[in-house]
Amino acid sequence: MVPFTARLAELYGGDTDRAHRFRYGLLVFDVATVGYVVVTSFLPRHAWIEAVDIALGLAVLLDFLARLAISPNRAREFRHLSTWADIAAMVSFLAPVVGEGAGFLRILRTLRLLRSYQLLDRMRTDSAFFRANEDAILAATNLAVFVFVMTGIVFTTQHGTNPAIGNAVDALYFTVTSLTTTGYGDITLPGTSGRLISVAVMIFGVTLFLRLAQVLFRPPKVRFPCPACGLQRHDTDAVHCKACGTRLAIPDDGSD
Repeated sequence: MVPFTARLAELYGGDTDRAHRFRYGLLVFDVATVGYVVVTSFLPRHAWIEAVDIALGLAVLLDFLARLAISPNRAREFRHLSTWADIAAMVSFLAPVVGEGAGFLRILRTLRLLRSYQLLDRMRTDSAFFRANEDAILAATNLAVFVFVMTGIVFTTQHGTNPAIGNAVDALYFTVTSLTTTGYGDITLPGTSGRLISVAVMIFGVTLFLRLAQVLFRPPKVRFPCPACGLQRHDTDAVHCKACGTRLAIPDDGSD
């Protein structure tokens, strides 16, 4: 009989169809969790919401324990920001009095999963659209993750004390207007901590936004590793590697 930890390791890091389906399922679960946090921020607390919170908290806990069980260096896991995001999410779901806004931090786990080699490689294999637009998709994901994290921080720190932040959309609205430096002024974060959050949104948000714009408007590249130096990205009509000059043989599908 295959040990339980070996089966877990195969699911989280294996190259079987079952493992790929499992990781796709984790991605869907993470995105659905963030969506649930957004939607329930508009609703009064009901018994069914408390029950779903507990179920989500237990699911996150099981995922967290499974990854710890198969980790070759468990102490190293606690160096990852996504690990502490998982802990914050577990606490927020299992002890809602702490503040369910921390559930937004699950998006960090989504980013870590999406950037894992196994899932990225599988998405390149499964989706021609992803292969053609990988840089833009990852840049958009980075920006979306930042927006969701900052929205969660704003909502958690301001909800209940700042009358302008009544729900997650108010926090999202503030984050986006600050990120784009629009600054309508109808929602502000008072105090020193509020100003520091605003500064962080503007500095890091603008950087990520410009990165996305750069990827969208620069000439398209094709992924093809150079056999000599390993450079991954080349112009679509490249004949030689611009890094080392090696002649390339980039496959062409025949379209103009």
